[in-house]
Amino acid sequence: MTDAKPIALVIDDEAQMQRLLRLSLEGAGYRVFAAETGERGLQEAASRKPDVIILDLGLPDLDGLEVIKRLREWSATPIVILSVRDSQEEKVAALDAGADDYVTKPFHTDELLARLRVAQRRAQPAETEAIFVQDQLRVDLPQRLVTYKGKPVDLTPTEYAVLRLLVIHAGKVLTHAHILRSIWGPKSTEQSQYLRVYVSHLRAKLTALGASPDLIKTETGIGYRFHASENP
Repeated sequence: MTDAKPIALVIDDEAQMQRLLRLSLEGAGYRVFAAETGERGLQEAASRKPDVIILDLGLPDLDGLEVIKRLREWSATPIVILSVRDSQEEKVAALDAGADDYVTKPFHTDELLARLRVAQRRAQPAETEAIFVQDQLRVDLPQRLVTYKGKPVDLTPTEYAVLRLLVIHAGKVLTHAHILRSIWGPKSTEQSQYLRVYVSHLRAKLTALGASPDLIKTETGIGYRFHASENP
């Protein structure tokens, strides 16, 4: 029989906290996996596909805010911060980065469990696949790796950001303003010439490896659309 228990991923480098959360969460009916670093947490999130993530901000390798931002590049899984940092600025920064809730240590177990349930109820029903594959193009979102016919595609961070946004919305038209706002911020929506340059470079790098120039389609006067294959 398939285990229907929800999966919780704990990303916290403190062994005692991991044990406490494991006991509390398993007692509440969760299957629990743990990671002690941000990088390991990202890998576990991609492979385990958890129903909720509990994240400490003070990790040994990556700041928790960076982990949130990288998760939100490809995942809509609810993220509940569990941290000793209790300043208003820290809480606002985490929520702005994409966290769903913020609980400070020390905490009451019942309150944490209630907040997890609320975050899960609010979660988006659709989840972006961690690895996008279409024809010969493969985009590994957690690892930020792009290959075509097995060969690496050498992209700048901005070129990758454009491609990532297009593939997670494959088949949908994204307006110039939406792409500019998502990548360059709200004050850049009139700078469409920048976007044309990056899309041109991105197309050139893909077509040099044999991809069709129509993989990224221009919707004249509107924006761009990544061609979605019916049978990827």
